[in-house]
Amino acid sequence: MSSQTPPRPLGPELTLADNLDDAADVLVIGLHTGEDGPSAVVGDDILDAAVVDDIVAALRAVGAKGKAEELTRIAAPAALPVDSVLAVGLGKADDVTPEQIRKSAGVAARSLAGVEAAATTLSTLDVGAAAEGFYLGAYTFSKLKTKDVTTPLQRVVLLSTDKSAAGALTRSAAIAEAVATAREFVNTPPSHLYPAEFASQAEALGKAAGLAVEILDDKALEQGGYGGIFGVGKGSSRLPRLVRLTYSSGKDDATKVALVGKGITFDTGGISIKPAANMENMTSDMAGAAAVIATIVLAAKLELPLDVIATVPMAENMPSDTAQRPGDVLTQFGGTTVEVINTDAEGRLILADAIVRACIDSPAYLIDTATLTGAQQIALGNRTPGVMGTEEFRDRVARISQETGENGWPMPLPAELRADLNSKVADLANVTNHRYGGMLSAGLFLKEFVPDDVAWAHIDIAGPAYNTGGPFGYIGKGGTGVPVRTLIAVLEDIAANG
Repeated sequence: MSSQTPPRPLGPELTLADNLDDAADVLVIGLHTGEDGPSAVVGDDILDAAVVDDIVAALRAVGAKGKAEELTRIAAPAALPVDSVLAVGLGKADDVTPEQIRKSAGVAARSLAGVEAAATTLSTLDVGAAAEGFYLGAYTFSKLKTKDVTTPLQRVVLLSTDKSAAGALTRSAAIAEAVATAREFVNTPPSHLYPAEFASQAEALGKAAGLAVEILDDKALEQGGYGGIFGVGKGSSRLPRLVRLTYSSGKDDATKVALVGKGITFDTGGISIKPAANMENMTSDMAGAAAVIATIVLAAKLELPLDVIATVPMAENMPSDTAQRPGDVLTQFGGTTVEVINTDAEGRLILADAIVRACIDSPAYLIDTATLTGAQQIALGNRTPGVMGTEEFRDRVARISQETGENGWPMPLPAELRADLNSKVADLANVTNHRYGGMLSAGLFLKEFVPDDVAWAHIDIAGPAYNTGGPFGYIGKGGTGVPVRTLIAVLEDIAANG
C-alpha cells in the first residue's frame, strides 16, 4: 500500500463573521432553560431583536425547553437569509461551561449531516468551544465506504463581534484537527494500518510539520536491544517499528517534555489469545500512539516554546510459530529482564522500551498514554481515563484533563502491589496473575523504568479512547481522539508555568 497522510480536512471549514449573510442553509442557536420558558443565545448585534422574539415564540410553540443537547428545528422567519433555525439546548444559563458548549455544538453538527453550510451564535458564548464541538461533531470516518455515504456538514460560520475571536478560532481549529487526526488513525482498520504503514504516515505528518523523524525497523530494534518491542512484534509477518519525532522550539533554555504512546496496531493477545467476541475493537489498541503523534504535530503548529520528543513503539501482537510464549524471558531496552507470564499484557512491554529510550534525552517531564488495561474500564468506566505517576505531576495532569472535558482521574500506585510483580526467574513479571488493582499494577510496572528525577504521568485510556456505543456530544462511534486535548493543554501549561 502506498503511504498517505490522513486526508484534509477531516471536519468542516470554520470561518468567522460578525453578521448573518446568505452563505448558510441553517442557523444554529443556543437555548437556555428558564422558569418563564426557554431563552435564545444570539449575542449582541448579531440578529434583530424582533426576529429573535419570533424565533423564541415559534420554539416555545413546538415545545422546546432548552434542556442540555435537546434539538428543535423550525422554519426560519422570512427576515433571515437561511432556510431553517436549529435550536440546541444548553441547560440553565448559570451552568453552561465550555464543555457543555462543545457537546451542544457537536450534537447540532451530527444532526446536520447532508447540510452544506451552517451559521451559529454559540460562538458568542465561546468561539473556541463552539468551533471544536462543530468540527468534532461533524467528523466521520467513511473513506472505505463505497455506497450510501451521507456527506457531513461542510462549513460552519461562527458568528461573533469579539475582536479576539480570530486567535481563539485559529487555536481551536488546530486542536480539533489534531483530535480528528488521532481519530482517523484509530478508525483505520489494521488491514490498512500496520506498523510499517503507521510509521510511514507518522513520518509524513512529522516532516510536513517540520519535525525531525527517526524510524527504527525490526532489524534495528533487535540489534539495538529493544526486547519488549521486538518480542511483542515478532509473532506477526508485519514486523515492529519505533518512531521518534522531535519538535525543537529553538530556545536554548526550553523545557524538554517526552511523550510516549502505545502503538499496537492490532492485539489478538498473542499466544494468550483473547476471546473472539468484540476482538475487532482491538483496532483501537494504538490510540495512545495516535494521540501522541497528533499532539507533537499540533505543538509544532502552535509553535509552543518548549521542546517535545515523541517516542512511539508500533507492533502487531499475533500468535504464530515465531511469537513469544508465556514463560519466556525478554530483556527490555536498558537491561531489565521480564518474565512474560501473559502475552496479552504486551502494551507495558513496548512502553517500557520506549520510556527508557525517551529518558535518555533527559526530559524534565514524561507523559505516556495507552489503551493499557481492561481494569481501567472496570474501575472508572468508559469515559474516565486513569492518571498515575509522580503525585504532583499526576494531579496536575488530572486537573488539566478535567478542565479540558476529557476528565482524567488521579489514581494511586499502592506500594503493596509492587511485590506481586516479582518473578522467580527474572527482574520482573509482566503481570501479577491476580485480578486486584490491574490498572495500578500496570502503572507500577511502568514506574520501574522511569528515573526518579523525571516528573511522570501515565494516562490509561482503554475505555475513553474508543466509543463502542452510540454517539454522544461531539463523540461519534469509534475513535474519540482522547487524550489529545489533555496532552496539548498540559504542554501549554508547562510552557507557561514550567
